[in-house]
This record gives sequence, C-alpha cells and structure tokens, in this order.
Amino acid sequence: MDREIVTGNEALALGALRAGVKVITGYPGTPSSEAIGFLLSHPEIWQKNGVHVEWSTNEKVAFEISAGAAWAGQRALVTMKMSGLNVAFDSLISIAYSGINGGLVIYVADDPGVSAGMAEQDSRGFAMISDLPMLEPSSVKETYELSRIAFELSEEAKTPVFLRLTTSISQSHAPVELETPYYIPLERDLILERDINKYTKAGAAICMAQHRDLINRLGKSGEVIKKLGLNELSLSKKEGGLGIIASGAPFSYLEEGLLLTAKFGLDPGEVSILKIASTNPFPEEEARLLLERSGVILVLEELEPYLEKNTLILCQKLGLKKRVIGKMDGTFDRVGDYGLSQVVSGIQKALNLEIPPETFSGIKADELAALRPITVCAGCPHRGTFMAINSAIRKAGFKKDQVMVTGDIGCTILGMNPPFNTVWNEVSMGASIGIAQGFKHAGFTKPVIATIGDSTFFHAGIPPLINAIQYQVPLTVIVMDNGWTAMTGMQFNPGTSEKFLPPGSKRVDLEKLIPGLGVEHFWVVDPYDLPRMTNIIAEALNLEGVKVILSRRECAIQALRRGERAGMVRVIPEKCTLCKSCLTLTGCPALSPGETAMEIDGALCNGCGLCVHTCGYKALEREEI
Repeated sequence: MDREIVTGNEALALGALRAGVKVITGYPGTPSSEAIGFLLSHPEIWQKNGVHVEWSTNEKVAFEISAGAAWAGQRALVTMKMSGLNVAFDSLISIAYSGINGGLVIYVADDPGVSAGMAEQDSRGFAMISDLPMLEPSSVKETYELSRIAFELSEEAKTPVFLRLTTSISQSHAPVELETPYYIPLERDLILERDINKYTKAGAAICMAQHRDLINRLGKSGEVIKKLGLNELSLSKKEGGLGIIASGAPFSYLEEGLLLTAKFGLDPGEVSILKIASTNPFPEEEARLLLERSGVILVLEELEPYLEKNTLILCQKLGLKKRVIGKMDGTFDRVGDYGLSQVVSGIQKALNLEIPPETFSGIKADELAALRPITVCAGCPHRGTFMAINSAIRKAGFKKDQVMVTGDIGCTILGMNPPFNTVWNEVSMGASIGIAQGFKHAGFTKPVIATIGDSTFFHAGIPPLINAIQYQVPLTVIVMDNGWTAMTGMQFNPGTSEKFLPPGSKRVDLEKLIPGLGVEHFWVVDPYDLPRMTNIIAEALNLEGVKVILSRRECAIQALRRGERAGMVRVIPEKCTLCKSCLTLTGCPALSPGETAMEIDGALCNGCGLCVHTCGYKALEREEI
C-alpha cells in the first residue's frame, strides 16, 4: 500500500487501473479532464501493460470505442463532463438496451455551482432515463474504492455503470491508500458474439425484449449493490428523531454540520443517517427502515430532488405521513452546490433549533474577488481574430450591431467580453455554425459570422458545415485554429502537430480537410497579420455562398512554454501620450499604464504585435526575433 495525496479524478483513474481496465477513452471537459490527463502524463503505469488511453474526437466516439471493447469482453472506462453525456447518449441508450460482456464504466463529472461553465446539468436523470445503475462517491477515498467496485457491478449485472462525481470531489485533494502495483492485468479471451437479438435494434419485438432485459438488469444491480453494502444505514437509539438521507459531496459536510448543531441542542445519537452511494437504483429497503425510525426527514442532494422524490413516493407507498425537508418544500434551491451552511440550515429547520445568524457571518470569498472581465491571454491569436472581425465589419460597410457573430465552446467564447464585445451567443459544441444557418433561414439579410475553435470543429462542427454547403447557406465561418484543446487544459486534438501527438498518431490537417468538403471560398490567415485578416473577412462578408477562414496560429501559452516568441514589442516613451488605446482596444494583460508611458511586461508579451496596429502615435514598435 502507498499512501498518496491525489485528486478525485486521479483516484478514479487509479481505481480503474487497479480493476484491470483495458481501454480508457474520453473527451476533455472540466471538471473531468484530469482523469485521462493524469494517465497520459504517467504512461509508465499503464503503457507497458497494453492499456489503450486516448482523447477521442468527441464523447460519442469515445463511448462507442469503450463500448466495443466491453462487448469484446474487456473492461473499459469512458470519461466526460455532464455536457458530453448529451453527445454520447444517442449511442449510450442503445448499448444500455443490449447490455455488455466486460465491465463498462461511464465516468461523468457534474458541476453544481458552475465553476467550469455551461449548464448545471444533473446527470442522475440520465441514469434514470436509461435504467442504468449510478454510483456516487462522497469523497476522494471513496472514489478510488467505487471506481473498482463499479467494474465488478457492471460485469455481475452485465450492464454499463455510471460513476458520477461533482466538481468538489473531482478537483479535491486527499490522502488515499493506493494498492500496488497500480495496474492488475486481467487475462481474458476476446468475445466475438453474433446475436442480432442482442446487438441490433432491428424491429419492435427486439427492442421491447431488450428494454425488458435492461429493467431486469437494473434490478439485478440493486441486488449486487445491497450484497456489497454500498449504501450505509445508521439508525438512531431513539425513535421519532431526525432522519437524514444524503449522497455525494453534501454527505462530506454532514459530520461537521452535526458537530456544529450539537452546540445548539442537537443530540447526534438521535439522528438516523442513510448514506446513499447508489443514486440509481434507489435503496428502498434501507430508506424504509430510516423512515420508520424517524419523525422528520432531511434530504441532502445537489441540484435536482431525485432522492427527495423517491423518499416522498416511498412514504406514500408505506402510508407514512412524514415531514420531508429538501428542495420540494422550498428549504433548498435547485441551483448551486451544497456546503456546510445548507446542512446546518436543514437541521435547524427540521428540529426548530435556535442558531444565531452570525454563525455564518464571515466574509465570503466572492465578496473579496476583484471585478474584472475574463479575456484571452497575452499573445492569444484569438485576440487578432476578434479585432479583425470588428474592423472588417466596419470596412465592409456595416455597423457592429448589424452583423450577427455566433460563438462556440472553448476559448472562442471570450470574444463576447470586453474589449471585443464581438460574439453574440454561445450554445454547445459546434452549434455556432448551425445557429448561424437558422438566422439566415429566418430571413436575416445582413451577414452572419460563425466562430469556432479547432477542437470544437473536429468535435461537432463538421456536420453543420456540411449542411451549410449542401443547402448553400450564405455565411462566413471562422475556424480559430490554435492547435490545442486549450481551455480545458491544453490537451491535444486531431489537428495538433504530430510532434506533440502520441507515437504512431497522424495529424488531420484542417487546411486539407475543409476544402475537401466543397467550400466555395477558403482562406488560411495568420491572425497576427491584422491588416490581411481584416481585409479577408471584409471580402468574405460581401461574397455569396459558404466562406471559411482558417485563422491559424498556435496557442501563445504553449509556444511560450517552449521559449518561442513571435517577436518583441517595445515602447518608445517620447512618442507615448498615455492615451491607452493599445490597452482598451486589445485588452492585453501584458500592457499597463506607467507614470509617463505605457509599459510592457516582458514575461507575458510574446511579441504578437497586435497592439502596434492600435497606436496612432507610433509609440509601439515590433521587432522580429
């Protein structure tokens, strides 16, 4: 045993390795990215054993690869954030109907509190829709344990198993006893099974039979979960006391909450607690015992009231009139994550305790945070693209609010913020190109520009571009190619340079791919070349048909990490009037006002030279390196 401090993501990955996983796939998405990221940075613990680890093109592809491996009898893990589950679900629900042979674990990371952006989606609903078991750890240590158990459950019930973490667990650090060696290989024969009744959806009879099997497998999962004792029930010494049902991250605050409320009259010995590790299926027998023992029930769960609804339904079935405190009675909100204050306020309401308001009157972290817009990094090539779009709209004879600019997921969303204020909307991976077409079909006669990053384009942007080409929708697509999946942590993607890809991989070059789709007008531009970029966008806005501009320059952070700079920019103090145009137009964090002239932080500046184009006094000068 080795005791190491790891994150929840790392614990999950290490647990899967210890379980003998053979295939691990996924798509980057905070807060789940570090599970595969950790493995790719430590190939010595899996590569020699023939384990396959990859960043896939998108979550649907990742799921299908892992599902294929599980059909072949191997153990497989697929990772994604909650939004990626939407992408994978089309194939996931069909695989759920068919069942699997080897263990298949679907790791999904939800984000209550929206610390990583996008929707506060509660993935427990997907487990219920698909009748698949879902395990939900409440700590980093438990993540390591349930990661291994999930594969056992999957194989015994012959069904895929969800493993759900939230940001507060996946990103937390904690000491965990890790078993060594980290990887235990499983010697298994490959399964090659031909059975259309299991592996196809060819007809209503087959589908309904599979659906019935799926429901039965969920029942079998409940039996396995009960046998393993994953749901922990602790009954109080006194009847009629407080009963608490908790799952996931909220449970980790419960002990502290009980200690605090004990100072104001709570007797912890009179509290019954059901810690739920299996969100689906609901542990009805354990919940019944808690309900019969308790007078009032407090349900602690983040986001949707799934456990609370099941508790109320069980009360109805049993004919029990119990007071249930949670979201449905208005005590808690369906928005945001849970902390100690929610636990204490719930106990306070359940027992009518007098707890002084000043108990939680400390200064909150968000009150200390400085208000500032989130902008792109110093030297980011996207800065040039957004500056060029704004200039090109004017150059083409339009006002800024006349040209719709749709946005997409990734660093490109930062174009909606000052100083650019360019992007109007942002929906989901690849949606910028589809949304743009919708505006044109709605009768919008002015130009529409769709902006999308390179990784996002590979993920989900190709189908809507093909659609635009097929129906000849007049729009301009700007693919902002920085060579990396940057916002989620600099993961590689199909378009990354081959020198940074795993051995044996081949780069897919967008410069060759896009023209092959049949685009009428196509340009490749360096976004640091602001005049040319501006002229090309302005030209595109006045052309018919589908136009695609590949704005290509590597992410400045990655280049600077290798010591590569685009040039050097210096200030000529005697020419500088401190008008600050360079700062207000670029928003570059490498620029700051000095006492008599603007100053440039040499550690941040990579010499892109975009600021030089904004200075009417020629007080900025760029030099090639």
